[in-house]
Formats: sequence, structure tokens, C-alpha cells
Amino acid sequence: MTSFLDRPTATRTARVAYEVRGDGPLVVTVPGMGDLRSADAGLADALVADGYRVATLELRGHGDSDLGFDELGDEATASDLIALVEELGGPAVLVGTSMGAPSALIAAAERPELVRGLVLLSPFVRGGGRGQAASRMLFRVLFARPWGVAVWVAYYRGTLNRGAAPADHDAHVAAIRASLARPGRLAELRRLTQVLDHSPAAARLDRVQAPVLAVVGALDPDYRDPAAELAHVAEVLPGARTLLVDDAAHYPHRQRPDVVLPAVRGFVAEVTARA
Repeated sequence: MTSFLDRPTATRTARVAYEVRGDGPLVVTVPGMGDLRSADAGLADALVADGYRVATLELRGHGDSDLGFDELGDEATASDLIALVEELGGPAVLVGTSMGAPSALIAAAERPELVRGLVLLSPFVRGGGRGQAASRMLFRVLFARPWGVAVWVAYYRGTLNRGAAPADHDAHVAAIRASLARPGRLAELRRLTQVLDHSPAAARLDRVQAPVLAVVGALDPDYRDPAAELAHVAEVLPGARTLLVDDAAHYPHRQRPDVVLPAVRGFVAEVTARA
């Protein structure tokens, strides 16, 4: 059942959607840009079966969440994660995919007492760099109407999921397409691409105390060298466990659940047993 978390804006209260299932220690998941919380359904099923209470959080302006937030991006998502953990009674293990990973890192740095562990799927731990302005200009064009929905759906279906296809790939892609076709949704995604910046997470890495499991797909197009990026994660987050997943791109937990879910389940069991 969909629930909503009230979040203040300058002029009103807006809502982010989430769903909670199961009983036990809390795990909160958050997807990446242009995706839906249902992307984490398989992971949530596995953790609920293991005896955890799992909350799947929707990004602002995505899926069932409201439009019109003043702020979007990593820091805004981190504030939503913190608010949800407080609402549900933490601490929690945070599982973030893509931009959800730096958001989880920020939450862990700002409120370490609320975070038992971090699972970072396809994480971004570097700042924007010199190519950020050019990328934003490109996104303004690519995500314009009337072609924006088709462009994102094609990129998501193909490039971001190179390798093994998720079991529910067609249905999930159709759900993304339907969501973005709703009034205002593509414009909100486009707005997110213009403000998204991972520098706030990169600046806080030395404050992260929680144990980390980082997972990267060997075919992920968001990295020049996925293996090297995973090594960089281990360097900037000392003690982090890392997993490079063959035949997977940007969504390794969906593409190779046979490899990723056992690692995540073992990690979550370990960090929750310490409490």
C-alpha cells in the first residue's frame, strides 16, 4: 500500500511516496533518476522474506510522489531518507541506486546514528567535474518534448541495462513510460538533470561511519572503467566491501539478482546483527 511522507516547501507541503512491508529491522531503498520505487521490488521481497521491514522510497517528482518541490537532487533526497527513517523508527540500512547512492551517503554523514549500513548500487562518489555543464545542456535537448519520454525509455531499456535483462524488464519499462507520460513528469525529470550534482556527497565521504557494500556492473556506461571506479570507491570509503558484477550495467541488483541479492542479504544480516 502506498503511503506518503509530508515534506515542507516554501509555499506548501508536498509529499513523497513510499511503501512499507514486513517486520523487523528497518531497510530503506531509493532508486535512481528517471526510475520508480518498484525497481527495488525484487530486493525488497528477498529482504522481507529474511525478516526485515523494508520501505521503498520514491524520488521527488517521480512515480506517485508530488511535483513542484523547491529542491531536487542528492541533498533533497538525503533529507527525505532521514525524514522517513525518523518517521518509521530507525536506525536503518540504506540501499541507494545511482543518484540514490550519494543521497544515502549524505544521510549517513549527516545523521550517523540513523544509519546501520549502506548498500551503494552503481554509486557516484565524485564531484561534477568539467563535463557537467555540457551534460546539462545535452539533457535539456534530449528531455524536451515531444521526444523526451521516448529518448529516456530507449536509453533505460537498452544502454543502462546492457547485459542480462531483468526478469520484469518489459513491464518495468512500460511503467516508467506511463509515469513520464503524465502531465508535468517529464519536465520534472528534465529539471532534475539541470541541478543534479554529486559534489555534496563527495565532500562528506570522510564523515561516513557506516559499513559500506558497493556494487557496480561491469558493463555500466556511466563509468569509463567500472572496475577502476569500484576501486576508487574502496579508496575513498576505507573498509568498503566491493562487488563487480559481470553481464550487468547500471542496475546490477535487477540484472543479476543471482549474484547481487546474496551479497546484499549477507551484508544486511551482518550489520543488523551488530546492533
